[in-house]
This record gives sequence, C-alpha cells and structure tokens, in this order.
Amino acid sequence: MKRKVAVVYGGYSSEANVSQKSAGTIFEQLDKELFQPFLVEISRSSWHVHYQGGVFPIDKNKFTFMMDDEVVGFDLAYIIIHGTPGEDGKLQAYFDMIGLPYANSNCFAAALTFNKWACNGFLSGFGINTAKAILLRKGDTPNPIEIADELGFPCFVKPNDGGSSYGVSKVKTLMEMPDAIAKAFSEGEEVVIESFIGGREVTCGVYYNGKDIVPLPITELIPEGEYFDYDAKYEGKSQEITPAQIPDDWAKKVHDTSKRIYRKLGLRGISRIDYIITPEGDVFLLEVNTNPGFSPASIVPQQIRAEGKEVKNVLTNVINSIIQ
Repeated sequence: MKRKVAVVYGGYSSEANVSQKSAGTIFEQLDKELFQPFLVEISRSSWHVHYQGGVFPIDKNKFTFMMDDEVVGFDLAYIIIHGTPGEDGKLQAYFDMIGLPYANSNCFAAALTFNKWACNGFLSGFGINTAKAILLRKGDTPNPIEIADELGFPCFVKPNDGGSSYGVSKVKTLMEMPDAIAKAFSEGEEVVIESFIGGREVTCGVYYNGKDIVPLPITELIPEGEYFDYDAKYEGKSQEITPAQIPDDWAKKVHDTSKRIYRKLGLRGISRIDYIITPEGDVFLLEVNTNPGFSPASIVPQQIRAEGKEVKNVLTNVINSIIQ
C-alpha cells in the first residue's frame, strides 16, 4: 500500500507564494511507487486539498477530507510552509494532538528556531558563535544612537519571526534606522538588530536519514547587492556556488557545527543553516531554517544534486526515518 502524504503548503505570511513553489517540487519529487502525495493548502480562510482537478475541504478535527463519499486520511504530513503556522511550531502542535506524524522538526524545535533571538541565544550557550544583537518588541521606543553605540554601523534590521528576507534592511546611518525598524515590524511582532560580521556567507543543508545526521555540500552565496535579499534568493540576482570554494578546514567547521546544531536543537527532517565565515576562518551562525525553500531556485535541492544524490531518494529517507 502506498502511504498517503499530505504536502502542506501556503500559510498566513508573506512567504505563502514561496511555499507554493516549494510544495510543487516536493509533490513532483516524491517517489510515486512508495507514496501517494496530496497537495494541501492552508490559508486563513480555508484548509483544502487539491486533487485530480478537484478542491476538497479539510475536516480540521481529524485532518481528513471526503472524496467519492469516502473519508480520506493521511499517513504523514510533509510541512513545507515557510512562516506561520508551519515553521513556528503551531501546525506541528496540532498534528501532535491528532496523532498525525510529520516529516519535520517538532513543535519546540520549530518554535525556537523561528524566533531568531531566542534560538541564537540558546545556541550561544553551547559555544556557537553568533552576532551581537538587540531585540525590539512592539511598543518599545528604540533609540538609534544607543543602538549605534551598542552595535555600530552597518547593522542588519530584520523581523525576529520571519523569513525569505522579507522586511530585512542593511542600515548604514542613524537616519535609515527608523524606516528599517518600521519595515521589519510590518512583517512581525518583534525585530532583531544585529551587528555586521564581515566575511563570506555560506549555507549548509542537513538532514537525518534514520541512522546518521548528514550535512550536504556547502553553498557560498554571493549576491549582486549588498546582502542575500529576496531578489538574490528567488530572482536569480546572486551567485550560488555549490560546493563552496572554501578551505577544507572551513568546510569541516561548517559541517561539524551544522551537525552539532541539528543535535542540540533535536531537529528532524531537512533543515538549512546559514553562516558567515570571517577572514580568520571563524564560523558565525546567522539562522536555522527548519522548513527551507524547496522551489526550483532553492539551495537545498542544489546541494543534494551536488552530493550526487537524487532529491527523490533523500525525501524517501527522511520520510522513512519518521514513520518506520
């Protein structure tokens, strides 16, 4: 019997369009001899299944739907929502309550990694290098002069609970700070301001295959602009070099750090971890992505192919590690 897999996409944030592209890749790459995939779209107004040209509403009590007068359920969910409620632990908690397995990190790990401030603070306690940062919440009255004294310029202003580079600004002067903070708050309830760390930006996919934590080949990100923004990620305005042309000892540091972070956070499924490597070879964590992009332009599929593996087989390993 083929196992029914709900490829869950959409969500309630600006990243819904990216999620849809990722879902298409997952749907196409799942091994059809082993799995029967269903596209399940979640929005604020509706939860529904797209299947064979029809649209079927989801019963939220059991995460099932009716088709041909029969109740159809799922053996597993593959969450590919970027942003809330799929990357912040809310959907994972719901699936835990109804007893549906999912091929993703659990509620705690998802919630922690979605909060950049909390995650980096947690990992810094284990000796992971992170940038110096300040957290702002709505209602705070930030003082740009105090921020500049603490972090210096340039610095990065970003939503604490967002992704895909929405709401991110590189700030170089005091005059730019208020608009950058307002832009970041338009995407979330909290804002993180981080000190600038000069160096080379790299990223590493990592997953658990049922036996080992497997880091993928590292990608170096060289944007056309000043940092890896939305256009660089999704509009082709960057160079993504896989495998990264970095010294072997740097690559080992990134791989070892990625496996350590994966273990310390108790991650599952496929994650992607972003870093800056300084000219001295020190590795600084930027952020942990538990539901990384999987669109045709995304990095993790590139890394899988660079390893000489097929995306289909990696997805099979990930799913089987959850439900075997």
